[in-house]
Amino acid sequence: MALRVGLTGGIGSGKSTVAGMLADRGAVVVDADAIARALVEPGQPALAEIVARFGPGVLRADGTLDRAGLAALVFPDPEALAALDAIMHPRIAARSAELLARAEAAGAPVVVYDMPLLVEQGLAGGFDVVLVVLAAPDVRLRRLADRGIPAADATERMARQASDEQRRAAADLVIENDGDLAALAEQVQRAWEAIVARAG
Repeated sequence: MALRVGLTGGIGSGKSTVAGMLADRGAVVVDADAIARALVEPGQPALAEIVARFGPGVLRADGTLDRAGLAALVFPDPEALAALDAIMHPRIAARSAELLARAEAAGAPVVVYDMPLLVEQGLAGGFDVVLVVLAAPDVRLRRLADRGIPAADATERMARQASDEQRRAAADLVIENDGDLAALAEQVQRAWEAIVARAG
């Protein structure tokens, strides 16, 4: 039986980097964001539903989803965001469950579900270990600025996510990612050893 690890952290915390380091150590990683992107590829039912709900203006000229345009449309409007969530969340959950089960069936000893909204959606209880990646707000804002996300947009996204206190309360293991990659790798190694020990 695979050990299920729920990996989460706020935007800009470095969660994806941690997921990559865990994969390097032998974990099978199921990435909720990658699933979400695949679900809105041209020809996918979710994309057709999004266009039906929000109009053809959310598409680029080549027929792909304008993710930034859609975000600008739904994030200021709770009703629109709820409508988008209703289209996406059940599909993400179903596909994730399928991939997690497939990894377990293939004999993976550790399966990591990389999920930004794990705490917000109350999913922590479904995992053997919850690993939370934290970073100070100013560090996260700097990283997001490096990714081209304006400060106002980044601050708004951070405010909509769970607080560090809420994440800590759900965590079995915490990684503090305010330093450099070497410091992060050291913490990931310690977390990995704890996970492997638990997997037995």
